[in-house]
Amino acid sequence: MAVMGKASIPGKVKTRLVPPLTADEAAQLNTAFLQEIIDNIDAAAREVDVSPWIAYGPAGTEEFFRALLPPRVGLLECAMPNFGDCLTFATETLLGRGYGSVCVINSDSPTLPTAVLIEAARILAVPGDRAALGPCLDGGYYLLGLKKPHRHMFERIDWSTERVFEQTRVRAAEIGLPLVLLEPWYDVDDITALRRLRDELLPTSPRAESAPINTARHARAALIRMLQIQGLAHRLADPGAQDLSASHDPEVG
Repeated sequence: MAVMGKASIPGKVKTRLVPPLTADEAAQLNTAFLQEIIDNIDAAAREVDVSPWIAYGPAGTEEFFRALLPPRVGLLECAMPNFGDCLTFATETLLGRGYGSVCVINSDSPTLPTAVLIEAARILAVPGDRAALGPCLDGGYYLLGLKKPHRHMFERIDWSTERVFEQTRVRAAEIGLPLVLLEPWYDVDDITALRRLRDELLPTSPRAESAPINTARHARAALIRMLQIQGLAHRLADPGAQDLSASHDPEVG
């Protein structure tokens, strides 16, 4: 399972969250999200045979990841200018190292249920070629699992748009690749999704979830620090809200 991750360089990561976050806060959240997905893969590994990797960029930032993550996490520099090329390189490289399948995963879904990762691994363990695809609520995807290096799956995709998921489905159909869909989830890449993450991890209103689906301890700690010490509550409040608990977004568009 290869996480597509960026080193936490202020001004270079999570820029769509600035504002309401500062560049430093966005980098802190990026670090927490990276730790979160590795913990999630480790949790999945208790049920299925998976190995954690980070396919990282920018070039030359290996030491950041070495210092942040456990030694068992494999590192693969993946710093091509086109995101499709990065995904192709990560998939082909790891399949070439003998893995039976590879999942490329985003680093923006800290509360993704571990059960989804387990399901993806089990889907790909069944004999016969197929792909597993986890759609994001914004039209992208958070996971794509492949058993063979299907370069076509990453071609003619309008990356970072709401068309990514549907275009990926079309690419699979064009090559006759069976596609198994996973549970839709959200990624945290705008203020609406950040509010949803806050409400999921730190529920304070009757409408909020009574408990998070995924405890996401690193993201939770980062949010608490920002809300209590760094004054994020005012910046994150919905327009017209009286206090932090007044906003709750039931779904992300």
